[in-house]
Amino acid sequence: MVASDHRTFVFLGLAGEGDYIGEGGMLRRADGEDEWVDISKGLPANPQVRALAIRPDDPKIVFAGTDKGVYRSKDRGDTWEALNDAGPGKEVWSLVIHPDNPDVMFAGYDPCSISRSKDGGDTWEMMDTSRVVYPHITTYMPPTGKRVIGMAIDPTNTQDMYAAIEVGGLLSSRDGGESWDSMIDGPYIKNNTLDLHQVQVSAAAPGTVHIATQTAMFRSRDKGARWEHVQVEEMFPGGSYCRDLLVAPDDPKTIYLAAGAGGGAAPPDTVQEGALFKSTDAGETYDRMDLGERVPGRMMQIAIDRAAPDHIYCAAYSGEIYSSTDGGGSWSKSMLPVEATRYLHVYPMVCG
Repeated sequence: MVASDHRTFVFLGLAGEGDYIGEGGMLRRADGEDEWVDISKGLPANPQVRALAIRPDDPKIVFAGTDKGVYRSKDRGDTWEALNDAGPGKEVWSLVIHPDNPDVMFAGYDPCSISRSKDGGDTWEMMDTSRVVYPHITTYMPPTGKRVIGMAIDPTNTQDMYAAIEVGGLLSSRDGGESWDSMIDGPYIKNNTLDLHQVQVSAAAPGTVHIATQTAMFRSRDKGARWEHVQVEEMFPGGSYCRDLLVAPDDPKTIYLAAGAGGGAAPPDTVQEGALFKSTDAGETYDRMDLGERVPGRMMQIAIDRAAPDHIYCAAYSGEIYSSTDGGGSWSKSMLPVEATRYLHVYPMVCG
């Protein structure tokens, strides 16, 4: 049961990428507040915040992955400290906390590398990614640097981990993150299906891996050995731009997918649109949720409060933030206090 005095705090990371780098930043809003608060003070100048994580046993502790490494706040973002995350000069693109031991966490970087902390972020060590080899179709044109854009730990066997590589396929670890190998290779005509954006594993389906790619959803029932196309509503000819995946913290059979039309592999004249999909059968099927309006930009992120799982949030590329406090039955909308552009839009979102 949720405590009567519980308040959900939502955190947003703002960034660009490549040649499209704006000011970046970090925003926060709490239940009962109308305005988003800038909490970038203490982060590096013009922070490109592309990863966030909240400590599940103490939601006051928030981790931010920036273009200058990992930062930690112990007061919900009011103040920040830089961590020695073993990746000097590397951009952080993903963070994941161990489901059984919140002192253990991993950071993923661009170019591809992964580090681990066993003491809540105080000290870090690099993991072994020396065996990683990318599918050839993803390396035939520059840039060939690969970023770890998402990570997941199988809650039923935490020795099994997965890392999604943007335009680089999937990595796996069978030793709790100590070492990593490439999981996907083969004769591809285009790299769209190897342009991964997120990976998730649900306790309701041990060994089943779900990946969101630039143009489709895929599922493996045997830890990545074989794959099948998950049929989700096509939002443009040939597929949907699938960006984020999230297993509900209170029900492992429920999985949310952030998707959209436009960008990526979509035809140039595609009208931008976003959608939030929901599966209640551990990813077998997905249905579009009614957010009350047509979303004018690709859906980018999903967040659910572990302490109040009826509190669900999703963020669109175009700056709309949709909020539900009744498990998705009804939604309200707020807008980013800055203009969303290719230089500055939502990358990560978490709440707690």
